[in-house]
Amino acid sequence: MIKLNINHKEYELAENLRLLEACARVGIEIPTLCYDERLEPEGNCRLCLVEIEGEKELALACKTEAKEGMKILTHSLKVMEARQEVLTKLLMEHPQECLECLKSTTCKLKAYCEEYAVAEKAVRAIEKKYPIDESNPFYYIDPNKCILCNLCIRVCRELQVRGALEINEKGHIARKKISGEDGVQCESCGNCLDVCPTGAIGSRIFRDEFAAQFATAEERAKALEELKYVKTTCPYCGVGCQLELVVSEQKVVDVRPVNTLPNTGLLCVKGRFGYKFVNHPDRLKTPLIKKEGKFIEAGWDEAYDLIVKKAREIKSKYGSDAFGGLSSARCTNEENYLFQKLFRVAFGTNNIDHCARL
Repeated sequence: MIKLNINHKEYELAENLRLLEACARVGIEIPTLCYDERLEPEGNCRLCLVEIEGEKELALACKTEAKEGMKILTHSLKVMEARQEVLTKLLMEHPQECLECLKSTTCKLKAYCEEYAVAEKAVRAIEKKYPIDESNPFYYIDPNKCILCNLCIRVCRELQVRGALEINEKGHIARKKISGEDGVQCESCGNCLDVCPTGAIGSRIFRDEFAAQFATAEERAKALEELKYVKTTCPYCGVGCQLELVVSEQKVVDVRPVNTLPNTGLLCVKGRFGYKFVNHPDRLKTPLIKKEGKFIEAGWDEAYDLIVKKAREIKSKYGSDAFGGLSSARCTNEENYLFQKLFRVAFGTNNIDHCARL
C-alpha cells in the first residue's frame, strides 16, 4: 500500500496503480476520451491531465504511475484550463450537429464540452470533408466525427485480434482495404462502434430502422433520451456473454455489450446485431398443433397432454430407443440438465446430443 494526497485529502491505496485508476478507486472521475481499462494507455486525447506538486508540467493520469507521497490536484485552475483547451481544439474540427447525431445522449465529447463550458457557439464549425463509409452492412464510419482516439483500432487489433481498421493516408479512421488472400477480413462484431466516444462509428440497423422513423431531429433526440437499457444474457451460444438490450416502447432496437465476465465488453456479430428475431412477427409465442394438415394455436395444457399421449404410444409400440433428443446451446445449463434427465429417466434412452459445436 502507498499513501497519496489527492485534492488535499489523504488516501491509502494499493501500489502499482496509475493515477487515473487511483482516483477512480476513491470516487474521483478524471475525463478521458481514449482510455480503456482493457488496454495499455496511450494518452492520445490528452484530456486526463492532472497537476502533481513539484512538477512543472501537467501529467497524463492514464500513464503516470502513483508513487508514495504524491500530492495531486485533479481539478485545479491550471488543469481545468488545459482540459478546456484540449476540448476546444477537438470541437474546432468536429461537426456541430449534436441534435442530429445518434450518439447525442452517450457522446463523451459532448458531455465533457458541457461540463467544461466549452460553448459550441464560440467554436468555428466546419463543413463535412469526407464521405460516410457504408461498405459494411452492420455499421457505418463517419470520419468527420473521428477524434483519433485510436480506441476502435486497438480494440479490433488487440482484443478482437483482427486489425481491420486503420488511420488512412487522409488522417482519419477507415476500414482496411482487402487485397488478396492475406487481406484482413472484418468480422462485423461491432466492438469498434461500442468503444467509439463520439458518433464516428455507429450501427446502420439502429440508424435505418429506429432513428429514421422520426420526422424531425427534435423528435429523434427525445426518443434517444427515453431509451431504456435492460441487462441480460446473450442466447446464441453457451458462453453466456452479458449485454444490454436497448428498448423503446417494449421493442428491442439495439444491443450494447456489458464490460463484465465472461465477455469483458466484447460481442460477436450474432450477439451484437442478431436481435431482430425478438420482435419478428413470425416468432412463435404459443404452441402449435397440426389439425387437418394445418398448424393451429393451442394452449399449453393441450400441448402437454398431446406430447404425453404421443410419447406413451411410441414407447409402448417401439421401445425407449425410438426416442432421440437434440438439445440447444442457446438454453441455460439448468434447462439442458432437465432436458437430458427427461430423456434418460422418463423416456429411458441415452440418445441425447447437442448443437454446441460452434
